[in-house]
Amino acid sequence: MDITSDIAAVQARIAEITGASAPPPVPLAVPDSESGAGSGASFSQMVKQALGSPASGGGAPVPSAQIESLVGANAAAWQVDPALVKAIIANESGFDPNATSSTGAQGLMQLEPGTATDLGIDNAYDPVQNIWGGTRYIRGLLDRFHGDMQKAVAAYNAGPAAVEQYGGVPPYAETQNYVNNVLASYQKYKQQP
Repeated sequence: MDITSDIAAVQARIAEITGASAPPPVPLAVPDSESGAGSGASFSQMVKQALGSPASGGGAPVPSAQIESLVGANAAAWQVDPALVKAIIANESGFDPNATSSTGAQGLMQLEPGTATDLGIDNAYDPVQNIWGGTRYIRGLLDRFHGDMQKAVAAYNAGPAAVEQYGGVPPYAETQNYVNNVLASYQKYKQQP
């Protein structure tokens, strides 16, 4: 079975029906059908590659203007400084909506699956849902820690129980670095118009 030929045929038929020009064939890394050797790409990965979507996450890159708009709207709705939301996004995902951490955190604000479910989010890779949920979550942490941004940011990384256990930023190198980086990014975004 030659999947790449089938995909090319479907693309050509769609172009014929819509009157558009057919896209150029996309070279796909397909395992050798006889030996099973090759890239090991799954069918879904090959389809995503053919459609121009990343195989790992959930869609095409999101324009920075859209992210900026989502940050502004959610920051206003949840009464969180937009510079803080941007600082978290910058340090969590580098503004990549398809980012997935080694622990399974997803999307721009790297929501853990359990946290996303608790927030009512069904697709953490969707920037609209992700920024809404992440901003709502940081608002809750700011409330829990009486507006203490350092503790709220530490809790975003290590969990609120760890911050409460240690009465502040836990003595974890990762969390301490995270807090320093987010607060430095916050100051940078705060100075931008």
